[in-house]
Amino acid sequence: MALDPMLLDILACPDDKGPLLYFEAEDSLYNPRLRRRYTVTDGIPVMLVDEAETVDEAEHERLVALAAAEGIEPTFQPDASTPDRSAPDSGA
Repeated sequence: MALDPMLLDILACPDDKGPLLYFEAEDSLYNPRLRRRYTVTDGIPVMLVDEAETVDEAEHERLVALAAAEGIEPTFQPDASTPDRSAPDSGA
């Protein structure tokens, strides 16, 4: 079951609050910044960090390539005024 497009427009990683890649055929949402995959069970995204799967380098490359090949876009485009929480803090 596909996720509602309105939900995808606002769905973010619960850890870094950034956008995700939705792989409908694999029932998963993927955060390429943290290399973390969240499952979608019966049309419901399981957005619990403790239940997410951290993928290895090969799986990360496969998912990024699949997203590029299939034109899978991030769930939303981060606002330029929103700080990038995945970037290390410069301490300045």
